[in-house]
Amino acid sequence: MSPSVPREPVAVIGAGYVGLVTAVGFASLGSEAWCVDIDEKKVAMLRSGRCPIYEPGLTQLLSEHRARLHFSTETADALSGARLVFVAVGTPPTHSGDADLSAVLQVVDSMPSSQRHALVMKSTVPTGTGASVMRMLQREGKGQLSYVSCPEFLKEGSALADFMHPDRVVIGDEGGWAGDAVEALYAPLGAPIIRTDVTSAEMIKLAANAFLATKISFINEIANVCEEVGADVTEVASGMGLDARIGPRFLQAGIGYGGSCFTKDVSALKLLAGNSGYHFQLLSAVIEVNELQKRRVVAKLQRHFGQLAGRRVALLGLAFKPNTDDMRGASSLVLASRLRSEGASVVAYDPIAEDQARALMPDIDYAASALSAVEGADAAILVTEWEELLALDWRKVATSMRGRVLIDGRNALARDDVEAAGLIYEGIGRGTCRR
Repeated sequence: MSPSVPREPVAVIGAGYVGLVTAVGFASLGSEAWCVDIDEKKVAMLRSGRCPIYEPGLTQLLSEHRARLHFSTETADALSGARLVFVAVGTPPTHSGDADLSAVLQVVDSMPSSQRHALVMKSTVPTGTGASVMRMLQREGKGQLSYVSCPEFLKEGSALADFMHPDRVVIGDEGGWAGDAVEALYAPLGAPIIRTDVTSAEMIKLAANAFLATKISFINEIANVCEEVGADVTEVASGMGLDARIGPRFLQAGIGYGGSCFTKDVSALKLLAGNSGYHFQLLSAVIEVNELQKRRVVAKLQRHFGQLAGRRVALLGLAFKPNTDDMRGASSLVLASRLRSEGASVVAYDPIAEDQARALMPDIDYAASALSAVEGADAAILVTEWEELLALDWRKVATSMRGRVLIDGRNALARDDVEAAGLIYEGIGRGTCRR
């Protein structure tokens, strides 16, 4: 996209999934973008044109717009080139469940007292963080700095599309030039822009993710009831989704949600409510349902085999969702651990996430292909619905396996095709409903 007028340059602190996509996205819109990260190896990779993360289309855009992208380990380099400083550093949960804001606070500390610059918070932070940061800036004599909350709503695996075609852009500020400048940056995308206060902007992010996670846990509970009464949750979800008040999205029953966003944000909102004196009972149930859902798969195998000791189980897919190599919160981590604790051996295949998985699960076997993974296996579990896995020849799978049990952990396979190949199909909440 070639702008007709010069665009506002941007600085982005943090070159992870959010930060790098944000920097590359703005560069593709015509902005000069300075991206800063403390990881020297990552910065070196980016300077050489290599992408340190897997995200469809990112490597191509990184190459196409290299002339407008500048990578550094020094914040000062970014401040010299841009007045809007997007903060996209990690805020992982601590042992108490609170968000670890140490990386955010380091960025705040590195900022000079300047009327020219503004902090634009992309990192997911607890509600009230913006107010705390602004008080901190006042105490440190940096009150001239502007502050904007601009939460991200990017989904891994489709982050670039989400950046270029957002459902909405949320901008929270207390008035002034910075909020207007951020709005102007996003205006060419044509998305609805919500201007609000900082605290409300922070809450929008947490509330949106918590609601989506609640929807997933709800349909998983319905799936579990379907298994008891003989209904098919895919039919139930289809009928529910046609109600405009409900909608079809996030009604895909399976082995639970994963990733960093839902897992962290649901817990963060629950903890925020608790710290404020309110017990958020619904979110407690959402979290519990999600954790138990992953373990129900092991129970399914036990119904087929009894004891799992000595059994060989293949995990097809490891990343928490397709089109990403992210293993944070992945269901495969729980499944592998539970299966091994029951005495089963585990072999796994993922087309992208193997390197990340090896660091977290060094004690399982890894296969070079899906067919290699199922060779000699007593059972196989579809964990991640990669297109490659959905397109498997199930007759070849059946021939390679020692056993016949296939658990479709994402309800993504054609049951008739699997059973025609001679395999025993087990979905999530599929019951006995057949047509």
